[in-house]
Amino acid sequence: MFRRNFIKQAGVLTGGLLLHNQIAAALALDDDAAGIVNVGIIGTGDRGRGIMHTMKELNTQFNVSAICDTLDFRLKEAAKEGAQWKPTAYSDYRKLLDDKNIHAVIIAVPLNLHFQIAQDALKAGKHVYLEKTMTYNTSQAMDLVSLVKKSPKLVFQVGHQYRYTPLYFRVKQIIEDGYLGKVTQIDCRWDRNWNWKRAVPNPSLERQINWRMYKEYSGGLAAELLSHQIDFINWVFKTHPDEVLGSGGIDFYKDGRETFDNVQAILRYQKDGMIGNFGATCANAHDGYMFRLKGSKGMISLLVNEGFFYPEKEMREELEMVDGVTGATKIALSKDGGIPLLKEPAKDGTWYALNDFHKCINKHEQPSSNVLTGATTAICVDLANQAMYNRNIQSWKPLYNLS
Repeated sequence: MFRRNFIKQAGVLTGGLLLHNQIAAALALDDDAAGIVNVGIIGTGDRGRGIMHTMKELNTQFNVSAICDTLDFRLKEAAKEGAQWKPTAYSDYRKLLDDKNIHAVIIAVPLNLHFQIAQDALKAGKHVYLEKTMTYNTSQAMDLVSLVKKSPKLVFQVGHQYRYTPLYFRVKQIIEDGYLGKVTQIDCRWDRNWNWKRAVPNPSLERQINWRMYKEYSGGLAAELLSHQIDFINWVFKTHPDEVLGSGGIDFYKDGRETFDNVQAILRYQKDGMIGNFGATCANAHDGYMFRLKGSKGMISLLVNEGFFYPEKEMREELEMVDGVTGATKIALSKDGGIPLLKEPAKDGTWYALNDFHKCINKHEQPSSNVLTGATTAICVDLANQAMYNRNIQSWKPLYNLS
């Protein structure tokens, strides 16, 4: 009985993309939301240009009407990327916001600028897609929630793409259906063997280009990488941590950077009975991206675009049996005992997120990754950084419970 229900309800073992309605909606363009959205891209570095590239795959959903950056060479690169749209180039984002023909903006600037530009965009009547992490600190997150509430007709989406991808939707469904049992441990890493620095054409541009290295502009590894995994846990378990512990240091790259190149945060979800371990280093790439959720009945191990379910002994034995009632085929496990969650790779998460942004604008809906969820994750990241830099324990406060 369990085996049949497992196959039927979770769809884990079918290997296909036969997901529940919410997931299926993320897999296809929405034909009922066909209106073209004129977009301005504010920030045309790697991420901004990457979003432009993804918009090309969405065909006629978006028209990139304008681009903005304070660095001339970045604007030139973006103009080439978006040549099909012939966008107007600006060095001052406020002039871009003055353009009444622009419906929405993509904000992909250094973290310290997120709040101010998002605030100005809302006041200018623009829909906003704001890259993660939503804000630099907790106070900005709470202020932005208040601002968005004053503009209920505007779509405000935060760039936490896991809330839109088929793989992570599937994991969410598996957990909600109880197939992991009681989850107690979450282990996450996002490692690399790289200094994370970009080439600087002029020494005077060091801090502007390599802003991730400096505390004035950046939330470091917690904000740039681990926020995705933290947000996923918040989403799936409808939760937030009660306590945050952390440690870190500039342990390898003695190059003048201010943000840590080696971090570890422990998030204690007391009411859920879970511990989340979130770590990253810039000095070893062996584990790369790792995301494991461990429950009493099994474990899910995730990479960016693929995942496997590892049943515990009792469940494995039942799954390996041929169903005597239905004659169902015996389930074959991989050599290491894992069951693939998807038969074929999905698209990059940005594709699904932008598709939803377009749909929400045209259908007057609010996205899954919105100002409230974005604020919760931004607060988690801020608490993690405070714990790491101050070497103390940070506690969740009742005023952080936003609604």
